[in-house]
Amino acid sequence: MKTKALVAGILIAILNGLMFVESLSVFNVYFVSGAIALALWLVLKAVTAGEVPKAEEEAVVPPTPEPIAPPPAPKNAAEAEVVAVLASLQNKGRLVDFLMDDISKYSDAQVGGAARVVHQGCKAAFSEMFTVEPVATEAEGAKVTVPVDAGEMYRLSGSIKDDGPHSGTLVHKGWKASKVNLPRVIKNEDGQLPAIAPAQVEVK
Repeated sequence: MKTKALVAGILIAILNGLMFVESLSVFNVYFVSGAIALALWLVLKAVTAGEVPKAEEEAVVPPTPEPIAPPPAPKNAAEAEVVAVLASLQNKGRLVDFLMDDISKYSDAQVGGAARVVHQGCKAAFSEMFTVEPVATEAEGAKVTVPVDAGEMYRLSGSIKDDGPHSGTLVHKGWKASKVNLPRVIKNEDGQLPAIAPAQVEVK
């Protein structure tokens, strides 16, 4: 663009100079017309110099924003939630205390009495975390037919000769969870698992 403008400027100067040559005065009309045409061309180029061709405008693609990576999962998060379940069973039913104790030194009556308390507390904690219902609705001992697509919901035993469906006696109705509400561990720093039950210290 700069080179073309420079050439056009030189041509305009030459045409203007030729108009002062007496022997070429008969061509002044052409010299003036040429100078005006070149001047108009320079003005047009100056006006359109800042415009971007439409094809180039369409080719401009805005930068794609970088995807934001999700925050990393806390270390040992799954294990921490399992520990939180144990903590709930310990808090309401003293389950861990019962399991870690040496019950051989207690009488059957003492163990039975403690087991009743543990059962009541653990059942309350269990009911808060899980909604459980039987897999089979028939009574145990009833004759049932297991569908072919039962999958892991049924466990077969005895004489199994083909792919089914199989008929037999319901030994155990089974259990399945229809709802799970496990305690969530909000903070788990340095991969350290939470306490099942904190140590208790009486300060005097």
